Amino acid sequence: MSKVYTIGEALIDFIPDTRGIELKNVVGFRKEAGGAPANVACAVAKLGGSSAFIGKLGVDAFGDFLVETLEEAGVDTSFVLRTNEANTALAFVSLKADGDRDFSFYRNPSADMLLSEDEICGDRFAKGDILHYCSVDLIEAPVKYAHIKAIAAMKAAGGLISFDPNVRLPLWSNHEECRQTILQFIPQSHLVKISSDELAFITGIEDEEEAISSLFVGDVQAVVYTRGSEGAVWYTPHYQEAAPGQKVAVVDTTGAGDAFIGALLYQILLNEGAVSGIDAEKAQRMVSFANAAAALTTTRAGAISSLPVLQELPPL
Repeated sequence: MSKVYTIGEALIDFIPDTRGIELKNVVGFRKEAGGAPANVACAVAKLGGSSAFIGKLGVDAFGDFLVETLEEAGVDTSFVLRTNEANTALAFVSLKADGDRDFSFYRNPSADMLLSEDEICGDRFAKGDILHYCSVDLIEAPVKYAHIKAIAAMKAAGGLISFDPNVRLPLWSNHEECRQTILQFIPQSHLVKISSDELAFITGIEDEEEAISSLFVGDVQAVVYTRGSEGAVWYTPHYQEAAPGQKVAVVDTTGAGDAFIGALLYQILLNEGAVSGIDAEKAQRMVSFANAAAALTTTRAGAISSLPVLQELPPL
């Protein structure tokens, strides 16, 4: 069976026990496994797909916890490396009253940043496989070049490249460097998932349709535009297909975007790992399924712990 490989950061999210207050005033936190690429690998596995996480963790208790969490979700951890040179990354999350969040990261450097290109072995990649990545680990560090090598290896194997920028500006000393780096990687990807609060920043274009059209560069075959509770739209150069969001009582939005793209990639695996050949009707069903996964995730606390299993979602 084809497999989704995700590459980048796995970290610990410390979630406050009280919402609607500033991070400095939070008294208690709950430890949760997180990091967008790790979340996506778990989302695919919990739905019944085959997934693996590629990354580096510290030789510490938090790294142990993350490996155990990934394995419990069904993720292949044989590509996870450990190091004594840095600790596992931490993120302290402040929940706003509406369930949205702010982040404070501790990673200067963290273990994930030290994954090097020499440690990427793509000989297990195959046609029909998918490599998914985000922008957090595209900072100027060894891990950026590990991404570049992994992307090249997956393309050489005939696999699909999926990119969710997942912008986290506090991790960048220069916001324009973040934007330019994302713009450099978009053309290397076949599928781009972008949210409504990222579109104008990344493209520099205020008009929504014009901004989305500008993303069809290089190898890009499809763009998925997510709009939170308003749903999402699947774009190709030939058609666009929207699926409305679901109204739910939001508890925590952490991991919702990862649940969405994980559910989407799971379905692409079922389509032989390709976005070509997906017509408008099938795209609408796929996006509706991903919307349902994201919505359900927001009704529960945490990231990986809140991800749904297949039986909780509407039939494909």
